[in-house]
Amino acid sequence: MFRINPNRRQWLQATTAALAWPAIARAQSDRPVTLVVSYPAGGGADLMARLIAPHLGRALGQNVVVDNKPGASGQIAAQLVARAAPDGNTLLLDASSFAVNPSLFAKLPYDSDTAFTPLAVLALFPNVLVCTPSYEAKTVKDVIRLAKAKPNQLAYASSGNGSAQHLAGALFEDRTSTQLVHVPYKGGGPALNDVMAGQVPLFFANVASSLGHIQGGKLRPLAVTSRRRARALPEVPTLEESGVSGYEVLEWNPVLAPAGLAPALKTRLTQALRQALGEPEVLGRIRNLSGEAFPDGPEGQVVRFLKAQQAQWARVVRERNITSG
Repeated sequence: MFRINPNRRQWLQATTAALAWPAIARAQSDRPVTLVVSYPAGGGADLMARLIAPHLGRALGQNVVVDNKPGASGQIAAQLVARAAPDGNTLLLDASSFAVNPSLFAKLPYDSDTAFTPLAVLALFPNVLVCTPSYEAKTVKDVIRLAKAKPNQLAYASSGNGSAQHLAGALFEDRTSTQLVHVPYKGGGPALNDVMAGQVPLFFANVASSLGHIQGGKLRPLAVTSRRRARALPEVPTLEESGVSGYEVLEWNPVLAPAGLAPALKTRLTQALRQALGEPEVLGRIRNLSGEAFPDGPEGQVVRFLKAQQAQWARVVRERNITSG
């Protein structure tokens, strides 16, 4: 049987990709890139999309259009991108719920493991437990006391079932032996608005989307969900410092393309995303919002991260009996 030497095979693949690349680039540049965001305007995913879109566009030499398609914990946007042509012109910017949905829903309209080509994770952000300024709790210990005094009465908002905010609340219940009421919204923006209006007292908010409201006095921060204090909120303790041991929840935003992406096109997109993330304006904004850039590493690191997150949250969903309803 004829066999190609592995080194020869790699050379052939690289040569083929290089020859095909000019045609791919020309075909791409004729159309704008649509960055489909799985949550509505005003939330953390939308903020990251609008921050990176112009820089990604310059790196690609194309216009990048942000298109919000909220609903069903990100499934509407994900299904749209999963069904799109793998030509690099339709990308998904999701949230950490992407890693939760496979264990939260009995059936998805796509296969999370095979329907996408993971390209990047933009950054890692802590959440911050906030409350309506008029709410009586001034500390995390106050929240725990109130929750234990009235089980299943104290409510917290989230951006949807299975979202990072939902799981942050579930983990809080687990670590504090309390029972809260979960109130899901179709995105972080609507949830923030109702917490500021006093409709729901608590929210594990994305630092990126809530910082301005905190600084403006419209939200009171109680604790951050990372192991270290947030750079943007140095006076706010961590939940662990507040007596909730073993607690850490981070939000992150993956960028994915449809499955079947040509290797050369995948390389171009990942390099453009890396270039955009390295821009001083983008990096500075992420750091100002207490985020950390996803560590650069060997090929496959993004896939390994997604699989590790899926496994971690599958355990929480199972142990806390979290459902999509």
